[in-house]
Amino acid sequence: MPIALPPLAGIALKYGTVAIAGYLLARATSHGRLDQPLEDIMDATPEGATLRTAEGQANATFRWRRVFRLNSTGRGVEIDATALTRLKVKRLT
Repeated sequence: MPIALPPLAGIALKYGTVAIAGYLLARATSHGRLDQPLEDIMDATPEGATLRTAEGQANATFRWRRVFRLNSTGRGVEIDATALTRLKVKRLT
């Protein structure tokens, strides 16, 4: 029984293209650095949203933490999203 090569070639081309794109993306990106003091600040950020304004500056924080489980005894996933924002506006003369 012969194997139909054109459908297999199309699948191989599709997955090969995705693999090459992933490889090139991995080569083009640089390794990020871990800043432990910043990680500690993000861990200490309270849950919810905050906003503080000062002269010419506004600071905002946002933290969202949730645990998702398929059932009460099964393994789960904890999602912790933290955003720190600073906006400075200076009037130039």
